[in-house]
Amino acid sequence: MPLPEVPGIINAKDLQLTASTIAEWQLPNGMIPWFPGGHCDPWNHVEAAMALACAGHLDEAEAAYEWLLQTQHTDGLGSGGWHQYYLSDGIEDTKFDANVIAYIATGVWHHWLMTKDRGFLEHMWLSVDQAIEFVLRLQTSNGPILWARHENGTPWPYALLTGSSSICHSLRCAIAIGEELGHDRPDWELSLAHLAHAIRTKPEGAFAPKERWAMDWYYPVLSGALDKKDTLSHLEAQRKKFIIEDHGVRCVSDQDWVTAAETCECSMAYLVAGDRSSALDLFKGALEMRLDNGKCLTGLVHPGHISFPENECTTYTAAAIILAADAISGSSPASSLFVDHSSLPDIIDTETVARKRD
Repeated sequence: MPLPEVPGIINAKDLQLTASTIAEWQLPNGMIPWFPGGHCDPWNHVEAAMALACAGHLDEAEAAYEWLLQTQHTDGLGSGGWHQYYLSDGIEDTKFDANVIAYIATGVWHHWLMTKDRGFLEHMWLSVDQAIEFVLRLQTSNGPILWARHENGTPWPYALLTGSSSICHSLRCAIAIGEELGHDRPDWELSLAHLAHAIRTKPEGAFAPKERWAMDWYYPVLSGALDKKDTLSHLEAQRKKFIIEDHGVRCVSDQDWVTAAETCECSMAYLVAGDRSSALDLFKGALEMRLDNGKCLTGLVHPGHISFPENECTTYTAAAIILAADAISGSSPASSLFVDHSSLPDIIDTETVARKRD
């Protein structure tokens, strides 16, 4: 299997070194914390597992998925879910975040594309099925997915655009897994249609206002929720607000703090939109945060190139760099997962949904 590399920008050996830093910090039980002694959230845990698989660390990636199986709730109010944050010896934050929970479907489909291991896909199906059912119980009547639920079952009162967009992609991956295994889920397809429609139209009050955050800008593109023809104009409309040219993407628009993970994600969003030149420029900016030892700083404050949080390196940042390199280079069998959504199940339009319900 070819390892990711972007000729003239970063080679396979350097990316392999970055992947080894993720494997180094993985715990014996498979959990991947942000950094040694730090917490783990299942979304970034899955992100790291996908990066490990891209770099050939399949055993470590599968250990990460086994950790998810061991920690998933199987009964009660949390059935199908994971808590938001875990520590090596317990739970740090007990709420159930819908986007965090849905992301297992993206990871499992990615691993299937990488390995074509049907046994793995079958092994993970029940977990994916239960996770998606948990998430869809938080869908509102106009389409968005509420952000989270308290441990006692009380839902948060609002949805997030970034989270709902990411769930949109995870739902398509979950439907693809079901189709591959012969488990059709027409109700998931209907839920996906309503979710995507809400992301495209943003009905009044559907999402909590988060206009300062870059992820609300680029995630509807990265997730494949927007029509392809609208993606580049959508990105360009707020480019100056969020991008520091030659450095990367601001986490929030009014602070000159550039993060490598968001810069890599935005790079992939530009690939979705067909602007490879901007994607490469952003990726180069993200590599400013990669150290010679392979570890990756979370972010830099400009113009002074000051690391913030100070000297913090994170596994999810390393993962984002590897996944972006793979998407740009087309190296692995899963390299198109985030940048070419045509291979995923279609999002049916809402008129079709209405006809199915009549």
